[in-house]
Amino acid sequence: MEKLKDFSQIVDQAARGELVFPTSVNAALRLQLALADPDCETDDVIRKVLSEPLLAARTVALANAAVFNRSGVPVTSVRAAVQRVGFRNLYSMAAAMVVRQFGARIRDEGLRRQADQLWRHTAHTSALAHVIARKLTATDADTALFAGIVHEAGGFYLLSRADEIPGLLDDPAEWMGAAQEIISRELMKKMAIPEPVSQAIVALRGAMLTPPPIGLRDTLLLAKRLAPARSPFAAAEEGVPLDGLIDDALLREASDDASSMMTALLV
Repeated sequence: MEKLKDFSQIVDQAARGELVFPTSVNAALRLQLALADPDCETDDVIRKVLSEPLLAARTVALANAAVFNRSGVPVTSVRAAVQRVGFRNLYSMAAAMVVRQFGARIRDEGLRRQADQLWRHTAHTSALAHVIARKLTATDADTALFAGIVHEAGGFYLLSRADEIPGLLDDPAEWMGAAQEIISRELMKKMAIPEPVSQAIVALRGAMLTPPPIGLRDTLLLAKRLAPARSPFAAAEEGVPLDGLIDDALLREASDDASSMMTALLV
């Protein structure tokens, strides 16, 4: 009974927009806010990246990932890295930092394992979504990458709160469904996720793949199904088999590109 009361309080807080964010995400959130401004200046963005060493390191790592470094010439400065990846991909990386920090502060060993697994699933899904969008579903690839990064933000948030309230997530029937959707929606508002992306993420629950895959939702569904690391919250796989939806050659190309991007995201 006490656990149900605690969970109800978390849902109520989410519904009121009173989500609890780790203080360690402040630099990434400031960068996201700057990048969301259509009049933001490159020098201001670079200053914000340089203000946080981890943010600077990840920016350079992402710029040197094979998917952004077709020439094979590495960049060694934040300025060059920002110019190479562009503001939209930098925004995605900042979102990845925000999402991952929810798991970084978890102390319980079992919950940390779930958070690590969820992050690997997130990294694989976002990288695969980027390639699938370019090659298969006629979707903006940068948007697909961003959507993949934030699509499990609600799960990370719940894991971080479960660390404070032992046993909170023991019974999926108590939190999966409407309660999870409320938390996910409010978290995406807090992170200023664009409405088309948040709608596609909300539509994932209970969705099925039908050929031919098209649009952002199907891109995410396909990427999630192809990701070698499954979400610890995943139910039994539903929908049609992947046979006929993506050929082996495209899958190999997607996996090659995804592995380099995933490495940068997992830093």
